[in-house]
Amino acid sequence: MSPTANMATTMDPKRVPSDEKFEANHIDEKGYQQSALSDDEEYTLPEQRKIIHRVDRRLVVTCGVMYCVSLMDRANLGSAAIAGMTRELRLTVGFRYSTIALVFFITYVLFQPPATVLCRKIGPRPFLAFITVAWGIVMIGMGFPKSWEIMIPLRMLLGLLEAGFFPGCVYLLSTWYSRYDIQKRYSVFYLIGSMASAFASILAYGLMQMNGLAGLTGWRWIFIMQGVITCLVGIWGYFSLVDFPDKAAKGSWRFLSDRECNFILRRVERDRGDSRLEPFTLGRFMRPALDLKIWGFALIFFSLATVTYAIAYFLPIILRDGMGFSVAAAQCLVAPPYVFAAILMYTTAWLGDKYHTRGPILVFNAIVGLIGLPIMGYASTSGVQYFGVFLVTGSSNANIPACMAYQANNIRGQWKRAFCSASLVGLGGVGGIAGSLVFRSQDAPTYRPGIYAAIACNILVILLVCALSVYFTICNRKQARGQMVIEGQEGFRYTI
Repeated sequence: MSPTANMATTMDPKRVPSDEKFEANHIDEKGYQQSALSDDEEYTLPEQRKIIHRVDRRLVVTCGVMYCVSLMDRANLGSAAIAGMTRELRLTVGFRYSTIALVFFITYVLFQPPATVLCRKIGPRPFLAFITVAWGIVMIGMGFPKSWEIMIPLRMLLGLLEAGFFPGCVYLLSTWYSRYDIQKRYSVFYLIGSMASAFASILAYGLMQMNGLAGLTGWRWIFIMQGVITCLVGIWGYFSLVDFPDKAAKGSWRFLSDRECNFILRRVERDRGDSRLEPFTLGRFMRPALDLKIWGFALIFFSLATVTYAIAYFLPIILRDGMGFSVAAAQCLVAPPYVFAAILMYTTAWLGDKYHTRGPILVFNAIVGLIGLPIMGYASTSGVQYFGVFLVTGSSNANIPACMAYQANNIRGQWKRAFCSASLVGLGGVGGIAGSLVFRSQDAPTYRPGIYAAIACNILVILLVCALSVYFTICNRKQARGQMVIEGQEGFRYTI
């Protein structure tokens, strides 16, 4: 380190020198890879935090609010079903309701890889804003079908348009933050969406009261008005979203100066060495498909999504038909479990970032789910069953950002991140298909097969995390002995 740098450090302990010879991936005494907040002599620690919090407010909040309407629009079938859609479109015949729920995921899964590439090529601001407005228009259209068959192409179009949103946001967020800052940000992003799930049912109950207005029944107004809200949020997102950090200082939409953007890029580069975009080639994009751990992450996300979507789609129905609550009570009682989920989600995220751990968080949340599922399925009173709903909803939702951070911490490279975001969320879409089928109407009121499927999913999460943890531990020990370079970066270590 130069004498000048030492002098700067002595004069102001809050300042840390920016030494070009600083080791890209510093390992602390506990074996953790460090990218400390204070890694640039241009800014004091409070100044650095101020820059990062400005990114948080602009990026995490905007993506979270847009994810609100995304999750609300794909999961409002349950509210519409008990508001009259089931009766009017005769969805109790065969598997009509489950069919309408699952066709969304066919296009949602298939179009995620190309949509993620388009997000990077076009830019998140125009791309994400456009698809949000477009699916809002589709939502409005879902308020007018006279037969259940028309809902099928509308739901498939909705899936196509939403395919690029969630993986695009996951990818975008991962490019702005260092590895041990990311789970809290993912949690806030997903937490805002979870709050949408919580209060969308209450909103739906309010919209049901428009029954008869303009000759339309209440369930139709749920789709129409939520579609209008989505369009407005999409327009707002066009003006509020930010670009990838390597482009954020360019053009008229900048919210950071060149110096501030360079600080963010250097911070990410020192953490994992992939702040700059590599030229796109199909081979570079598809090569991560040969990495088995990528599919391990994706299978974890599949298991979590199966439970999460099953709860989102069927909880109002289970509360009404399985636990005997009224329509009004079922709509409103959806909210409190999601509030608990938000608390559990952020608490475990804070612990994960603070102690640089990911796998144990996933296992803990899965165990919470394994406790809640038998209570939800076998308790003799509706009040105790409802307590089980809290545990199941909290477990599955808290593990979504935990899984995203688990993956983001253990990969490197811009196009690898793009592919992995698409594969992770794509398998989550397959989980959505499974989730739309596990709680079948013919299994009411106990829904035991769905309970068994959710238990199996949580057990699979625990087994996969244990297997990955053993593999990561072996690799880290080899890296420590100088026998292995992980992810092509000297000093990089897996986060267990």
